[in-house]
Amino acid sequence: MKNNPKLSGNTSGNSYFLPIASLIFSVAMLFLVGRAGANNAVLHSIFSCQAQGLGGAIPTIDVWYQQGTNLSFIPAGEVIKKVWLNDPSQVTIDFDGPVCMQFGQNNSSGGDCKNSSANVIQLRRIQKLDIPGLPPTSNTLLTVVTEGQGRKKLYTFRVIYKTDNPEYHTLAVFADPSNQEGACAKVPQ
Repeated sequence: MKNNPKLSGNTSGNSYFLPIASLIFSVAMLFLVGRAGANNAVLHSIFSCQAQGLGGAIPTIDVWYQQGTNLSFIPAGEVIKKVWLNDPSQVTIDFDGPVCMQFGQNNSSGGDCKNSSANVIQLRRIQKLDIPGLPPTSNTLLTVVTEGQGRKKLYTFRVIYKTDNPEYHTLAVFADPSNQEGACAKVPQ
């Protein structure tokens, strides 16, 4: 039999093509998967004492236009009792269950304050609304009162308005570790 150089099985001219193409494809897939993982990070976490500012730093939560950001007290086993948002002109707020809502000086109730049962706050960035008397700000303050294990806790979060791609979708508040050494160490000012 003659050795036919034109047969399809002869790859002497393309012997490097397949491994290089395979390598390029593999690197591209790793890059895309890694980037997708970074852009869709499940959560950021914080201990309850850190979220309360007991370490001397005000915790932050970022909000984006593309998606909402959840603030979850489920890992801490706490129920949200009341919430304040200082600047409602750039953020919408929603809950996973009923929350006590009070309006005005007379604290007329818009809900059953004893039976609040929300554990998650969902924040979403919106185009700025023009609210008379509300000055322009680059961030706002979210205040949350929770109750769990028979104790009330007060949390404050600086809400940062973001325009880039979302970095995470949930900030989870965890119960303080039983050996609290270092978890909420005072931050030097």
